[in-house]
Amino acid sequence: MHPFLKGNLSVNYDIPHRVIHGGKVRQFQQEQGKGAIDFSANLNPWPPAVPLSLPDDLISSYPDDRYLLLKEAIAERFHRSVEEIAVGNGSIELIRVFCQATLSRGDRVWIRNPTFGEYEMSARLAGAIPAGEWQPAAAGFLCNPNNPTGELQSRQAVLDLLSPAKTLFVDEAFIELSDINQSVADVRDPSLFICRSLTKSFSVPGIRFGYGFGDPDLIERMEIIRPPWSVNSIAEQFAIRAFGRYEQLEQSRSRIRAEREWFISALRTLPLSVHPSDTNFLLLTFPYDVAPLCSALSGRGILVRDCHSFGLPSSIRVAVRTRGENSLLLEAIGECMR
Repeated sequence: MHPFLKGNLSVNYDIPHRVIHGGKVRQFQQEQGKGAIDFSANLNPWPPAVPLSLPDDLISSYPDDRYLLLKEAIAERFHRSVEEIAVGNGSIELIRVFCQATLSRGDRVWIRNPTFGEYEMSARLAGAIPAGEWQPAAAGFLCNPNNPTGELQSRQAVLDLLSPAKTLFVDEAFIELSDINQSVADVRDPSLFICRSLTKSFSVPGIRFGYGFGDPDLIERMEIIRPPWSVNSIAEQFAIRAFGRYEQLEQSRSRIRAEREWFISALRTLPLSVHPSDTNFLLLTFPYDVAPLCSALSGRGILVRDCHSFGLPSSIRVAVRTRGENSLLLEAIGECMR
């Protein structure tokens, strides 16, 4: 055995299980050999069009790992300095890097459940553990609007959580499809990091691009920890162009609000509970375990998010999609509940 390896193989790393996610339409298509309507991924059904013509030499050289042009485009849009901006391969990479930059083994983290499972996963990978309700914590995580409930905290409610004793990670992945007036992306505070993504708002999960805002010292640590060239050149070019069309998301928000209200009214005719939502998805609760329902809907080519992994075995989460697609889901749920 190589001397460098000797003694290291017996270390017992407490690696948590992978987090369950939605958005498995490609997997479904490969396994079933047919298409599906994916209500399990909360994507903007009316994203701004972002034309993208790629230079011939785009993939024949490494990206500029400083991502200076990209960060300048973000800085101009959000009135932040380049030094306050982090980028990554989707928001999940930023969650991982944030935890590596701020947490040490044995630290406790505050997480308001039910919520996105990657916060706890990333904290545990950094050696931290969830805090009890009244225990002090080194960091806190808030998803706003929250996944899977759709609940939006007011800007002031978020600011009230700030404390010099801990770093607060605010995930605003869905706020661009909700109410941007409640965002804290303009707030400069050493204890605050705000995470965003293009995935949901521009409906581009395949691009894998996330970005965030924080204190320059924190950003510098995160940029050192982030793997080199983690944002590929195609994602970089798309993002630069998308930020030039950012204001068009107001049209998306307006259409989503109208369709969500129609969808909620229609769902309430069925024997289920619809949780209030401020964004582009709904949490539905049934009077029984939803596993058979999810299976029946899948057999009809309709994918929904089974919420067992959120600790909600009687609930599913569904995206607000187009009127025709939403009508198909309503019909399918009604038939499966008979």
